[in-house]
Amino acid sequence: MSYIFIDGKFYEKENAKISVFDHGLLYGDGVFEGIRAYSGHVFKLKEHIDRLFDAARAIDLKIPYSKEEIMDIVCKSCAKNDIKNGYIRLVVTRGVGDLGLSPTNCKGASLICIAANVKLYSTEMYEKGLKVATASQRRAHGAILDPQIKSLNYLNNIMAKMEANRQNCGEAIMLNSEGWVCECTGDNIFIIKNNVIYTPPTYMGLLAGVTRNVVIEIATKLGYVVKEVPFTLFNVYSADECFLTGTAAELISVSEADGRTIGAGVTGPVTKKLLAAFREYANDPKNGMPIKY
Repeated sequence: MSYIFIDGKFYEKENAKISVFDHGLLYGDGVFEGIRAYSGHVFKLKEHIDRLFDAARAIDLKIPYSKEEIMDIVCKSCAKNDIKNGYIRLVVTRGVGDLGLSPTNCKGASLICIAANVKLYSTEMYEKGLKVATASQRRAHGAILDPQIKSLNYLNNIMAKMEANRQNCGEAIMLNSEGWVCECTGDNIFIIKNNVIYTPPTYMGLLAGVTRNVVIEIATKLGYVVKEVPFTLFNVYSADECFLTGTAAELISVSEADGRTIGAGVTGPVTKKLLAAFREYANDPKNGMPIKY
């Protein structure tokens, strides 16, 4: 039996419901976080909660719990669902209002926490790598809807993901309005050339991923030079290796981009080394908050 936390109570999955007048449903008005649990602890929980509150502040949404209370809710959700290794979806909506666009008539924000199991890619895919395609759908400009806000309005990403699906690709590369590589629909992107690791800077129009930041930290400690600089599709096509990072994906290589083979066409040695180091880091209890059962 699965239990979902909604506004102070746990409900069985079949009875976990929100109002059709919730502005999170009607207008995508809200923010969320995807979080992982490893070996009985919630990985980088503080960093995720900090980002949630930053995004809420950016859209002027008052979260009805403190950071400490939400961290406790996340851990309790994992314990109640017997999740030691899994995925947590934390959602804050604007709450129940009316059919008008303005949030001023909303009674107050709602908090939802879902703790479940997730497996985004098979073991084989981590060896072979993904095929990706560049989406014609451009990443939303920061002056329109800042990608640093992890909002419930994910249509920009979804439309790009649909393009990838139509081409039988696992992910889509998204460019900004000037043609620079930003990120993928649900992951950050890295390339490796001559043993130097490159990733786009956040000011190019991308989410500051928690996993992205951890991988930069790990790679630096392993002695690699990591540069946050703009690059184009040319650099992706000519890279020795390419990989993506995300909470659900962890770290997965790209073997082909727009029909062009990347490197040897399988997961490269640097990517393998970083993935192993990341998983070791993620499973270390000191890098998360313990779940008390």
